[in-house]
Amino acid sequence: MDTKEEILKELERLYFGSRPALLYRSPYELLVAVILSAQCTDERVNKVTAELFKEYDTPEKMLALSQEELERQIFSCGFYRNKAKHILSASQDILERFRGEVPATQEELQTLAGVGRKTANVVYSVAFDGDAIAVDTHVFRVSNRLGLAAGKTPAEVEKGLMQAIPKENWSAAHHWLIWHGRKVCHSQRPACEECTLKHLCPSSVGNDRYV
Repeated sequence: MDTKEEILKELERLYFGSRPALLYRSPYELLVAVILSAQCTDERVNKVTAELFKEYDTPEKMLALSQEELERQIFSCGFYRNKAKHILSASQDILERFRGEVPATQEELQTLAGVGRKTANVVYSVAFDGDAIAVDTHVFRVSNRLGLAAGKTPAEVEKGLMQAIPKENWSAAHHWLIWHGRKVCHSQRPACEECTLKHLCPSSVGNDRYV
């Protein structure tokens, strides 16, 4: 077993069965929540959507809101103007082009307004059980630190992870990496001494390659 396989085996042991922290009841709710989660904590998003989805949980209902009204609903998530614009535009696309249903492929998801590859990968893998790796800030950081996939861009890291991880584990490993980033491998002051991967990690504190 090589180092990457050992790392993945330990991540699976630690985080087996982990799921997204975002709360949702449908592919549409997940899509909206992921859009809101950009540069915002999942805890904050869940507080906002708990109220938002009481009345506006479908594209049709969401479009009853004006841009300004939706901005007020999601203000605390940050970047609320762009997020409101993207949510309303995507909702219009879903109604007009996909008969009111969130499209189930990565390619079609990325045609929705404001939906990039990361958001599409999350919705595709979580809502539709597709094989995909969404590279958010946690996945990007942890993958580089552990040496699973080195890259200067999310696209480079995604490509490296797709090569390092068996396809049937792509979606699961995405969650393993996220939770390791949240619980142990923090952006500032990673808890290397508590990490069960420190003996395999080229970037652990004290190592010249630490990043």
